[in-house]
Amino acid sequence: MVTLILGILVTGLVVGALGRLVVPGPNPMGIFSTILVGLAGAFLGGIVGRLLFGSRYSYSIGLSLVVSVICTAVIVYALQRPRHR
Repeated sequence: MVTLILGILVTGLVVGALGRLVVPGPNPMGIFSTILVGLAGAFLGGIVGRLLFGSRYSYSIGLSLVVSVICTAVIVYALQRPRHR
C-alpha cells in the first residue's frame, strides 16, 4: 500500500514537472500543487488517450506519458492564465 501511494506521488510529480516545463513563463507552484496538477493531467490524459487510441493505448507507456504531459500543460496554462490579466 505504501509503495502504491509513493508511486502515485512520484508519477504526479514527474508528470506535473514535465507539464510545467512545457508552458513558458514563470509557474509559481509549490511541490504539492505540482503533484496535484500532474495527477489531474495523468487522469485526463488516460481518458483522452483511451478515447483517441482505443485499447492499444494501454500498452504504450511512451504514448501515455506524452498525452499526460500535454494534458498537464493545458491545465497549467489554464491555471496560469488568470494570473496574468
